[in-house]
Amino acid sequence: MRRGTPEAVVATLILLLLGTYVWYTQSVVVQLRASARHSTEMYARVFHGLGDPTPGSETQSLIDLSKSITEQGVPLIATDLRGKPSAHANLPFDKKDTVSNDDPRVSAYVGVLAAQHPPIVDSASGRVYYGDPPVVQGLRIIPVLQALTAAILLLAGLYIIRTRGDAARERLWAGMARESAHQLGTPLSSLGGWIELLEDGASPDVSQAAVVHMRGDLERLDRVAHRFERIGREPKYEEIDPAAIVGRITRYFQARVPTLANTIAVTSVIAPDLPVVRGDAVLLEWAIEVLTKNAIDALAGRGGRVEVAAVHGPNDAVVLRVADDGPGVPRELRAKIFDPGFSTKKSGWGIGLSLAKRIVEENHGGRLVLVPTERGATFEIILQ
Repeated sequence: MRRGTPEAVVATLILLLLGTYVWYTQSVVVQLRASARHSTEMYARVFHGLGDPTPGSETQSLIDLSKSITEQGVPLIATDLRGKPSAHANLPFDKKDTVSNDDPRVSAYVGVLAAQHPPIVDSASGRVYYGDPPVVQGLRIIPVLQALTAAILLLAGLYIIRTRGDAARERLWAGMARESAHQLGTPLSSLGGWIELLEDGASPDVSQAAVVHMRGDLERLDRVAHRFERIGREPKYEEIDPAAIVGRITRYFQARVPTLANTIAVTSVIAPDLPVVRGDAVLLEWAIEVLTKNAIDALAGRGGRVEVAAVHGPNDAVVLRVADDGPGVPRELRAKIFDPGFSTKKSGWGIGLSLAKRIVEENHGGRLVLVPTERGATFEIILQ
């Protein structure tokens, strides 16, 4: 089903329900007004007959009154004291042909009317059985139709929710797959570069440095593997040194950013005497790396500076800050950047920032905010 089709179906059903309701209520109003006018005309006809001195005018008024009553559409059957039909009007089969009072269908329909209302009993003339007028019959049907329509709308709403939930999960898993490739790509590319350097016959000093960096890449691969093991599990809370995390992330990216063309400088600022914070070191480091990698990506092709800082915040809080001097985030997009699936990159999946925000706020009880700046983008993680 095309995207937006369920919503269009639900909107059509809602409009149909409202249109039907408005149409029917207006028709009921018209019928009630006609009935009121008819009753008033009957009332006037009775008073006219009572005031007319012409012989037989009273009888004629009663005949006109009886005729007017039958014209209102109420099904009626009059019986004598023995239960034999003596008159009838507005029965379902009256519209097809002329039906006499002796017709078996008339006698059978007495039971139908008796089930709807108790008869009007007159000790002199007999009983009058009556049913519901057309407007009342319609009022019984419309609520049932509305209930069925409401049930259809409910089912359609549940279908939309389920469909959107499945689509969101698919985007999440696709994004997580892309994020895993993104996380693994940097150390794997770095390892490939060091291997080429060693194959070209590097000097002993360069070879030793390459071994150190390769060991760092392997450690990062191990940390990435452990990160994805934590998804869906309870965080492991322990005391964390924020300065150590910032230093480790800074050193890692300093050795892997461009240093010739479009140079990117990664620096760190660590305040002294920072308090320890409680949390999951693996997940918190992941969140900071996401912010740092995004800052480096924002400077791709132009160069610039990225500063990763751990400083004191208000009320004994610790602030972990990642700032760059790149193009920044447009004002109209700042409210959406943490939404899952939203990305300003053509090849982005919109998982990184939403994942970092979830790690900070749900797993560590902190806040991840985009700080307004005149240039570049500055993200702060605030932990108590």
